[in-house]
Amino acid sequence: MSSPKVFQKVDEFRNWRNELYKHGKVIGFVPTMGALHDGHMSLIEQAMKDSDVVVVSIFVNPSQFGPTEDLDKYPRTLDSDLEKIRELQKRTNRAVDAVLCPTVTEMYPSGYNPASTTHTGAFVTVKGFSHQLEGQFRPTFFRGVATVVTKLLHIVHPAKLYLGQKDFQQTVVLRRMVKDLLMDTQVIICPIVREQDGLALSSRNVYLSEKERTEATALYRSLTSAKALVKPGTKRATIIQHVEDFLKKELPACTIDYVSVANIDNLHELDAYQEPGKYVLNAVIRLGTTRLLDNIIL
Repeated sequence: MSSPKVFQKVDEFRNWRNELYKHGKVIGFVPTMGALHDGHMSLIEQAMKDSDVVVVSIFVNPSQFGPTEDLDKYPRTLDSDLEKIRELQKRTNRAVDAVLCPTVTEMYPSGYNPASTTHTGAFVTVKGFSHQLEGQFRPTFFRGVATVVTKLLHIVHPAKLYLGQKDFQQTVVLRRMVKDLLMDTQVIICPIVREQDGLALSSRNVYLSEKERTEATALYRSLTSAKALVKPGTKRATIIQHVEDFLKKELPACTIDYVSVANIDNLHELDAYQEPGKYVLNAVIRLGTTRLLDNIIL
């Protein structure tokens, strides 16, 4: 089976994509920042099942990093990422048709300086969904995510966009963006992929020391422990307190950024749990220098 076509130039990708339209092909698209793991692969495999053509992007997007965040040290592993895609193709006997890995200049033709807090130009902001939770700690993050995904959707024009549940607020922001901007793309959210001990897969897990990696399982255990206690009428404050107490006992070295119980569609915090499948329990902690996110549907 041939390797995927690799494109760095937007115009070259568009020329290739335009040929597909002549034959009515359905494109499934998986946007990533590289450092691919089994969570990414599960998205790609779902796209393979649903689509005629599969496109994966690998682009470390500078506009979603704040001036003090880890842009420079974020793992860039294009060669190994492409090898993992080839291995997946051999295992599934199904091709990833194209990998789009543009440069920053291609994606930001007017320039972008991540060290600056003031920029001119076009950006996309999804108000009402971006200021809370992650937005409290990373105020420009969702503007960067919404902007780059809008650019990628304009380039790829997929029928289907595949996102992972682990970054739950991001899925809410992007679903609303696609809806409000009348984008002709179906957003498909795929389940979290976990290690055998429950830790949610993340490209940033490589930052954990061996000791921290063992300790990090407490995050998922705190969520499952809280879920087991929930019944109709359980107060939001009770659920949050249980998670916080669990983490303080099991993982005293961590810093808790937030614990949230919110509606899965609009992130509105609830007063008390009522209906199964309508609420998401989110928690974010810092363990050493690594920030870990996880969530579970109640």
